[in-house]
Amino acid sequence: MKRLSIVLVLLLGLSGLFVLTPGVSDEDHEEARRLMTSGEILPLEDILKAARAEQSGRVIAVELENKKGRYVYEVELLNAQGEVWEFYFDAKTGEMIKRERED
Repeated sequence: MKRLSIVLVLLLGLSGLFVLTPGVSDEDHEEARRLMTSGEILPLEDILKAARAEQSGRVIAVELENKKGRYVYEVELLNAQGEVWEFYFDAKTGEMIKRERED
């Protein structure tokens, strides 16, 4: 299973903003851009809007993974109470797959 990781340490609400972090290659970013341009995945901005509609807070991390041939966005939000929420979205349709609070 190939894993594409896009870790966003800071997100300023701009689509296409990717912050390079250790262990995340330029090829991952280019692959994500190619998938979005070809219509295989939704823009990150759309997914972030959906996550924020579910839970207000600051985005602290985003990952794009290929799980058994299905691209999934994982979004982590930190809310005002200091809780971290994880959301999993189908990257093609934007459907929320799962929502959970981290312990």
